[in-house]
Amino acid sequence: MVSGLSAEPLTGQTTSHGGDEPVTITFLGGLGEIGRNCACIESGGRMVVLDCGIMFPEPDMPGIDLVLPNFDYIYDRADSVDGIILTHGHEDHTGGLPYLLRELKAPIYGSALTLSLAGSRIEEAGLAGRAHHRVVQDGEVVQIGPFRVEFIPVTHSVPDGFATAFHTDQGVILHTGDFKLDLSPVDDRFTDLARIGELAKSNGIRLLLSDSTNADEPGYTRSESVVGEVIDRIIATNPDKRIVAACFASHIHRIQQIANAAIDSGRKIAALGRSMEKNIELARKLGILDLPEDDQVSADSIGDMDPGKLCVVCTGSQGEPLSALALLAAGDSKTMKLGEDDLVIISAHPIPGNEWAVGKVINGLTRRGAEVVHTGIEEVHVSGHARRDELQMLLSIVRPEYFIPVHGELRHLMRHAELARHTGVDDLKAIVCEDGNSLRLDSAGLHRVDDVPSGFLFVDGTVGDVSHGVLRDRRVLAEEGMLVVMAVVDIHTGEVVGNPEVVTRGWVHAKEAEDILEEAANIVRDSLEKAMADGVEDDETLHLQVRRALGKFVNERTKRRPLIVPVVVVM
Repeated sequence: MVSGLSAEPLTGQTTSHGGDEPVTITFLGGLGEIGRNCACIESGGRMVVLDCGIMFPEPDMPGIDLVLPNFDYIYDRADSVDGIILTHGHEDHTGGLPYLLRELKAPIYGSALTLSLAGSRIEEAGLAGRAHHRVVQDGEVVQIGPFRVEFIPVTHSVPDGFATAFHTDQGVILHTGDFKLDLSPVDDRFTDLARIGELAKSNGIRLLLSDSTNADEPGYTRSESVVGEVIDRIIATNPDKRIVAACFASHIHRIQQIANAAIDSGRKIAALGRSMEKNIELARKLGILDLPEDDQVSADSIGDMDPGKLCVVCTGSQGEPLSALALLAAGDSKTMKLGEDDLVIISAHPIPGNEWAVGKVINGLTRRGAEVVHTGIEEVHVSGHARRDELQMLLSIVRPEYFIPVHGELRHLMRHAELARHTGVDDLKAIVCEDGNSLRLDSAGLHRVDDVPSGFLFVDGTVGDVSHGVLRDRRVLAEEGMLVVMAVVDIHTGEVVGNPEVVTRGWVHAKEAEDILEEAANIVRDSLEKAMADGVEDDETLHLQVRRALGKFVNERTKRRPLIVPVVVVM
């Protein structure tokens, strides 16, 4: 817990409520990082899981494919789970479902698009039989376990996102989901401030949990429609160039605006990248994307078309190594080759940590002669998250008794809590929490209860739960290299048989460091003989003696700390 709560109720005015059942809110992810969004809301021994996301690996996580919340808290209470709610279709809110569903079966609630996007991942994992989808509509109220849950429309960078209002014995708990206040959304689906205001006025909002991603950004987030105007101008003023536009495959509104601009300029649309192809087809079937079949061409026909008559929409806006755009930048795409006749629009801003990968892709595209337009040149992307003035407006409408900022790094959460206090929330009731914190809301107030396990669960390929020890070894290998030392000892005579052999990778180049490797071998011999002279006979202790002696020598001679792997054979 970062600030605000002891085990006692918070002081101050409280609201009287009709029932007696307390509500517990437990955070398993999303508080302190961008991603892994997952929380549990419980009452009367029953639970609803709110979102189940992943986090993409950071630069200091070599070999890791993705990071999950620790689901042990949910697994231990699996029989009490009445439902899983997905606020929207982004993977930082849905991507953990294929892992959670391996040991849990519960109905999953969300919009048709959200459930379809999540469902494709679940099917790929072979778990379709464990996923029972319950489609909900804008404004619908559904009884899920002990809660009446109201699904309130919000605008975000993926269509059909929801805020969720939990009607409980302890009053209304409002979770905004990811949102912004777009005054001219592409699909005319606005954040329903009127309904939020009605809830605040009629029932009062006991607890507000609100998106904090842009809490340190002043002003208002620009409308998505602005991007459409910029893309329309870029395409219209480059009639002879083939357009390649990269964006998130889930950003259906962005795809719609790219397609509209391309079709208006007499171009056909081709999708490149498996997820892009799937999501376009999915959105068309759901009626969310207006893209007539006559205006589409297959990726196989790209090479035969006049550059000025084609717009390629592809994946790879974050520089993902095997994405369509990365393959184009490297010249490895089997579908098309880039050149001076191509203009590439990267319609996304790099996620923190991806800047280097995106820069590498831009350099590759430029090397092939293509012109590249990105957010540093034109406004070809806007955020899907509310900035400070929007967050303050929402706070002024909701006027919650308690406030917890969610979805963000610690700096975002702190700034959002500060904003809430400035807007009128009591200092002690604007509370910054961390992953693993659990809070109980009852008639006396908001209390802190025991924390729960919330560490990162690393996924490497099909293997889950890569330990911190494995990750630490990978970092050492990447930064310092490794030493493998092999020796045979005769425990009866106390002698080392033959010469110990030292093999290194990434520490020193063997041909240029024969003297230091020979010295290292002598250190190993001496340490083993001394240990056996002191009566050591078990191989585990001999391994430890070698590691200590060699580690001290290596550090003194080279100021490095490579991974040392002793192999001692006892005869």
